[in-house]
Parts: sequence; C-alpha cells; structure tokens
Amino acid sequence: MKTYETVIGLEVHVELATKTKIFCGCTTLFGGEPNTHCCPVCTGMPGTLPVLNGKVVEFAIAAGLATGCEINQNCKFDRKNYFYPDLPKAYQVSQLYLPICHDGGIEIETSAGKKVVGIHEIHMEEDAGKLIHDPWEDCTLVDYNRCGVPLIEIVSDPDMRSAEEVIAYLEKLKLILQYLGVSDCKMQEGSLRADINLSVREMGAKEFGTRTEMKNMNSFKAIARAIEGERKRQIEVLEYGKVITQETRRWDDNKDTSFAMRSKEDAQDYRYFPEPDLVPIVISDEWLLEIENRQPELRDEKMLRYEKEYDIPAYDAGIITGSKHLADLFEETVALCGRPKEVSNWLMVETMRLLKEEEKEPEDITFSAEHLAGLIKLIGDNKINRTVAKEVFEKIFKDNIDPVKYVEEKGLSMVSDEGVLKATIEKIIAENPASVNDYRSGKEKALGFLVGQTMKEMKGKADPGAINKILKELLD
Repeated sequence: MKTYETVIGLEVHVELATKTKIFCGCTTLFGGEPNTHCCPVCTGMPGTLPVLNGKVVEFAIAAGLATGCEINQNCKFDRKNYFYPDLPKAYQVSQLYLPICHDGGIEIETSAGKKVVGIHEIHMEEDAGKLIHDPWEDCTLVDYNRCGVPLIEIVSDPDMRSAEEVIAYLEKLKLILQYLGVSDCKMQEGSLRADINLSVREMGAKEFGTRTEMKNMNSFKAIARAIEGERKRQIEVLEYGKVITQETRRWDDNKDTSFAMRSKEDAQDYRYFPEPDLVPIVISDEWLLEIENRQPELRDEKMLRYEKEYDIPAYDAGIITGSKHLADLFEETVALCGRPKEVSNWLMVETMRLLKEEEKEPEDITFSAEHLAGLIKLIGDNKINRTVAKEVFEKIFKDNIDPVKYVEEKGLSMVSDEGVLKATIEKIIAENPASVNDYRSGKEKALGFLVGQTMKEMKGKADPGAINKILKELLD
C-alpha cells in the first residue's frame, strides 16, 4: 500500500465581541427570541444603506498584528453573491480583492516539534442568519438575529499535516483572540467555527491532491475526528483507483462519517464585485500605531514573565496562562495578597480538582480574586489551618462566599490558646496508652495517630504543627 500525506488548510470564522453589528446598530448579544435582534439594514430591506462599525476594523487590525500579518492600509468591501434563505440580501458583504490583513503566521508546537503555520489572509465580513429545521412540522424556519454580526475570517495556508497540528493551531489562535479581547471564542455558541480544507497525496509528491471542504465545525473533538475520517475516506477512494471529487461535505459526528452536500464553488461562482454602498477603508499610520500600542501581553510573553517575576514552575505558568480568565484571576489575587506561589497552588490543585469534578472549564469560574486572597491571608495569619481552608475553598468555589465572614459565622478559627491545646493533648495521651508506648519504643507513625486524634477532638480547629510540638514535649 502507498504512503499518503494529509494536507490541511483552515478557514476560521470568528465572531467579534462588538456590542453592535457590522453595518447597523442592532445588538450582537447571543440568544434572544428569534428575529428580535434585527432591523431593515441587517434584514436587507430595499433602500437601506450600511454604515461600517469602526470597532470591527480595529479588532481585525489587532488580530492581524498579533498573528504577524501585514496590514493593508487601503482596503475595501466586496459583494459575494449567492442565494440561500439565511441571507436575505442574496449577497454577503465580505472582502476578496483587498483583504485587511495578509501574509502572517503562527508558531505551533506538537509532538513533531515546532513549525509556523502561515496565514494567507484575514478579512472582515458579515454573518448570515440561522436556519432551524423543525422535524415535527416538516419545515425550515429562519432566524435573522445573527445576520450582520461582524466576523473576521482567518484563512491559513495549507501547512498542516495532521489533526494534532490543526488542534494546536486552533488552540493557539483561540488564545490569541481571547487575550486580545476581540472575541469570546465560545465554540458552543458559534463564536469560533472552522471550515476544514483537506486533501491527500502520495508521500513526496509535489502537487496537492483534490481537496474537499467540511464546513462550520465547532468543537475540537469533532474537528479531530472529521480529519481522521475524511483522510481515511480519501485514501480508500484513491486505493480503489477512483478520483476525489472537489466538493463540500457535511461531517456527522454521531455517525462518524461525512456526506457530500454540493460541488465546491470557486470564487467566480460567487460573481464578486466591489460593494457600491461602502466607501474604501483608509487606515492612517496614526490609527495603526494607536492600535499597535494598545496590544496586550499575549500568552507566550505572559508565561515567560510568570516564571521570571513570580518564580513559579513552567508547567504551572503554562496551565494558568492557558485560560485568559485564569491568568486574570491569578494576577488580581497576587496583587491583593502578594503570595504568587500560594495563589498558583490553590489554582493548580484545588481549583483544577473541582473543575474536573464538576466538568467545567476555567472560563466557568465565578469566585472573585478578593475571596481567594482573603482565604490565603487567613492561612498566612494562622487564623485557619489547611484542612479547614480546603473546606472553606469549596464554598468559595461553589458560592463565592466571603471567607472571613464564613469562618467567623461557622466558628472555624484556629484555637491558639496553648493551655486549651495542652489540656486536650494530655487527655488524648491518657486515652491512648498503647500508641504512647509505641512512640516511646521508636514507632514514629504512632505520633501521627496521636496528632490525628487531637485534631479530631479539636474538630479540626488547631494547628497540626503546634500539636506536634506539644506532643513531643510531653512524650519525650
């Protein structure tokens, strides 16, 4: 059997985090009753005129700068003509001839090592509406709420060779966009969708094979499965001596297979022409510099700074910066309590444990930096021990309670009165003669048992270190 190489390029559609749509003042909020977030402009009523949202241009430039692209300071919009019920104007305003960004790249790292995935272009466009298929009524309904929501389409070069590289690229891209604040990238809400262009060719061949496209993939798992499935399908077709048809296919994740939808269109099929209702965009040097100066610190820089400034391990820095929300929480908490290693430990151990138990993502964390910092201060000031702290943290994680008030109300503060501690320890010694004899005959584990019994008697409200010290004094 021949050896085949997979060639993959992606078109990633990113919904921008503007408050209003690209050409009108309608809200971009997700959800809402069908057809309540639209107006004559975004539903394509005759005689209406679009007005460009300047924030869309700024976000597109920011994404271009962060991905090493050249910025086209003179660009314009074009009309992409096609007939489909979710597109009321029968054309989409997009950019073909002069996209706003071009010729960039993102460095990824996989088990095969590091490589740069080229970015062919980034262009601005408007989203279409959404078709809702009703199997009960045997009809299709259309919701125009999403019509006119601003998008950037990030088109990669065909530089990826495996599902692993594709996921690494998408994860890196998603983090860049989240750190920039240009999109929330919530795949489940359609804020980040990928079209996969895939072909196979014999290893060593110079020419690309015939590609197919799988559209609107919105989960990393489905994308990885679709790549493997389509790769195998194409190889089987070629092995049987047949040819690949250039077409758009729909991946069905439940059936673990793809289905042909339509033959793949080329640009000329869309009859592109310059958008007559919008003037060309001129980006001045001053505006470009202003956006450049506002660019935030991205994940890679942040990781290096955390290792250096906060002296935390590279692994911890990698996990914390792997979510913008987690990184923000870390920095805010450190600013309040000044104990970076302690903050890192609480996020890396207890927070990650509870997120896993509740099947949540770091973005779902609802507790505040103030409350985590408050808990760390209680431990540092010896107000509570670590056993109690874990119990309090679970309440913070679930209900974002104020730890100081909670400890006070529940009477969880540590007993620091040495007299009370000594009296309790003497009682435990008297009740456990066998363990006392074991300790005195050299069995160190017996001391741990006596510490545990004292902690139990004190209902966990004592410092194990202090108990250890007093026990040794009394037994030695």
